[in-house]
Amino acid sequence: MKRLAFLLLAALASAATLAADADAQRQADVARRGADVMPFKLEATTHVFTKTRDGGIQRVIAKDRAYREQIKLVRAHLREIRTEFLAGNFAGPSHIHGAAMPGLAELQSAKPGAIRIAYRNLPAGAELVYRTR
Repeated sequence: MKRLAFLLLAALASAATLAADADAQRQADVARRGADVMPFKLEATTHVFTKTRDGGIQRVIAKDRAYREQIKLVRAHLREIRTEFLAGNFAGPSHIHGAAMPGLAELQSAKPGAIRIAYRNLPAGAELVYRTR
């Protein structure tokens, strides 16, 4: 019985390690593809996504407030994706996360004007506020 319990624990630990490795690989893939879409350094920024009652908030903040070039690139990128998203172009997120990205089909099928997106500068970056009914 002790041996069976040990084998079960070993199998669970192995599965957890494999899951962590798969997640680490997925994160590396997302970072690699993200560099194709985002002009700033991912490692120099923090991305915060907050769900709200009627949409969500996407913030991209430079880790170093003195790194003015990164802040400038973040702001330009968020203004650009706002324009793309309002036009129904979600090619960037699709490239980064894949065509099976959760919510992508719903975004692509949204009628023009169904999603409102507001842009705002932040001291070390920018944010987009998404709203829909």
